[in-house]
Amino acid sequence: MAELLEALMLVCFGLSWPMNALTAWRARTAVGTSWQFLLLITMGYVAGIAAKFVSGHINWVLIVYFINIATLLVNWAIYARNLRLDAHTSGSDRSL
Repeated sequence: MAELLEALMLVCFGLSWPMNALTAWRARTAVGTSWQFLLLITMGYVAGIAAKFVSGHINWVLIVYFINIATLLVNWAIYARNLRLDAHTSGSDRSL
């Protein structure tokens, strides 16, 4: 039961990453995106994965961790893209 609840928590939390990626992609700017937040979440997932290995409780829930990490990496990539777009358009009017 604990594994199911852990997976449910990860799935619920992880559903936000595709939505966040789409919003950031459409925004075409890194303004309003916190790299510190992305870093803390990344570290949390890494710690959760490490805990699975350290405790020896390697199970199917680990797959959900890796899916979340993958979608989080997409968010990092979009953030990097948006930083480049911001640098390219700095000084120009974005509303055009």
